Amino acid sequence: MNRTLTLVVCMAIVTWLTVLVASLLRAKAWTPAGLMMAFGNRADLPEATGFAGRAERTARNTMENFVLFAAIALVAQASGSTHPNIATGATVFFWARLVYIPVYYAGITFVRTGVWLVSIVGLGMMVLALF
Repeated sequence: MNRTLTLVVCMAIVTWLTVLVASLLRAKAWTPAGLMMAFGNRADLPEATGFAGRAERTARNTMENFVLFAAIALVAQASGSTHPNIATGATVFFWARLVYIPVYYAGITFVRTGVWLVSIVGLGMMVLALF
């Protein structure tokens, strides 16, 4: 498996972890009532506010960006493209997304947008390498 596909798998794991963390925080799964809610159908979840809300938005944003990243990476793989900017762009995307998560959790607004932009640059590198 090449570096780009390895990063797709790693990003899938990171995405799953952000969804899991957001879910556990929203349900307050560290409490007995929250644990029961987490194991249940989650019909009456409390509104996600504060840190739990940021974790939920982080998970949603990570999922949205992962879909784009995976699609671009898989098209590159299927087309047999070996342009070095595909792997470089994938690396830039992956590491920017890893930085994005704690920055969003901490609520650092302008830095969060800058880090997100770096990840988009990584995607752009990948797309441009395909043309």
